[in-house]
Amino acid sequence: MVNAIFVQNPESKYDDRPGLSYHFPRQYLGMVEETVGDWVIFYEGRRGAFGYVATQQVREVVPDPEQEGHYYALLSRGTLLDFPQVVPRADPRGVAYEKALRGTEGTPISGGANTAAVRRITREAFDAIVSAGLRDEADAYALPREAGEEVIAFPGFADEQAPFDGPAPAGGPRDTILMARKYRDPAFQRMVKRAYGGKCAISGLSLRNGGGRPEVQAAHIMPVADGGPDAVCNGLALSGTLHWMFDRGLISVGEDMSILVSHNKVPQDVVRRLIDPGQKLMVPKEARHRPHPEFLRYHREEIYGRYAVA
Repeated sequence: MVNAIFVQNPESKYDDRPGLSYHFPRQYLGMVEETVGDWVIFYEGRRGAFGYVATQQVREVVPDPEQEGHYYALLSRGTLLDFPQVVPRADPRGVAYEKALRGTEGTPISGGANTAAVRRITREAFDAIVSAGLRDEADAYALPREAGEEVIAFPGFADEQAPFDGPAPAGGPRDTILMARKYRDPAFQRMVKRAYGGKCAISGLSLRNGGGRPEVQAAHIMPVADGGPDAVCNGLALSGTLHWMFDRGLISVGEDMSILVSHNKVPQDVVRRLIDPGQKLMVPKEARHRPHPEFLRYHREEIYGRYAVA
């Protein structure tokens, strides 16, 4: 088993399904097969975030039944972990993380191996990129306020930031480290809050404490217990009450991003107080951070449909 870089841009000629499968031509088959059972890092070029954006485990490789000479790397859905920070090609010293991409002075090259869609990397490079992606930032919770933003501040409300144990350490059992909730939970919280600008996606309110930190919570759309990944596209920034209602299937999100409410269990006056009058989900500006239709479908059918309608 080996670690590798998979280049996956938001707009691609390949049939990529982020978080589910990676589509590639025969020339990379041998290299991708070597990654089965191990972890890879996803990289986006200039058409995307222009850096390393996530890590995930490869489950198996299968032929594309419709396009000869092409294959799918099937990914272990629940292992997907987005990086709260996009990691550039070079470390703080200006040296490329990938040895194959280093020029004469260590700076990243623009051609050669850089054009390959799949690239092997050393364990050391893998650990360095993951650690950089999960590194805590002092302002991760103190998001800037936008002009005209409706903000309700509570000077004495939850002023202390939850402790973060730091990035996953190098060495040790890879699966144990990368699947540990102590690393995944803080990362998921930070990146979802940042993607939504600290605003609740259903009420539209931005609640902040005296230190300027948003008091919304990061809710998984498809629960972790059901195989849901720690990715922004599987998250919603919600106030505490709406998070509780969402997890219990009292509210959900339709295909058109409308807010669905179990009116036989949620009084109308509660709807008026908690949900934005437009009754539409407020989504992140970046398309890749918006809720994935498959995760929303799962919540509607398996959580909202099962518990709220009964």
